[in-house]
Amino acid sequence: MKRIAIILSVIPLIFSACVERPEAGFITSDIVVEVGEPVYFTNNSFDAVSFEWDFGDGSFTDEPNPIHYYDASGTFSITLSAWSKNDHVDRAYQDITVLFPTTLEVIVKEYYDEYLVQGANVRLYPTYEDWLDETNMVVEGNTNQNGKVIFSRLQPVTYYVDVWESEHNNFSLADEDVGWIRIPALVANDINSFVAWVDYVPNKGIERN
Repeated sequence: MKRIAIILSVIPLIFSACVERPEAGFITSDIVVEVGEPVYFTNNSFDAVSFEWDFGDGSFTDEPNPIHYYDASGTFSITLSAWSKNDHVDRAYQDITVLFPTTLEVIVKEYYDEYLVQGANVRLYPTYEDWLDETNMVVEGNTNQNGKVIFSRLQPVTYYVDVWESEHNNFSLADEDVGWIRIPALVANDINSFVAWVDYVPNKGIERN
């Protein structure tokens, strides 16, 4: 009887030793990102065969090593659930901060009559010398029907704006004062606005390079 009792007491220990208990864990490519920036998740869980990611923004996936994009700013709590083949589960957690991208809204207006200029080509340069030589352009776009163009994911630095439209440009204003084309250092992770004034120049058939 004593031997049977010993055997019976050992059986649960053997069974317990055979049960795999997962250990969930992961790392992220960064813990502070901007809206729309990819976040890479590396799963380093142990003894797990299936997973579920909760990104904290209403999105889920069962991919082992996902990539996720946040479309809103804020702080989000990420949860990784990891299951073993015995259906035991463990969870790991991490918060991530998502910032609004540094954005610039350029509004193009005619200097004297202050009307909006649509269809104008707008380019940003990092220095005045680059503006003069048209080198090292950072980004370009065209104004919409409201005379506006928006650039996103910029660095929070000073830019020089070049505006050209078949009958409008800011070249002569820049000759008077470089301040007309200098955009002050942008505020990081915010929407910045700048009015780019232009002169009316009768169309002489000149095309922009």
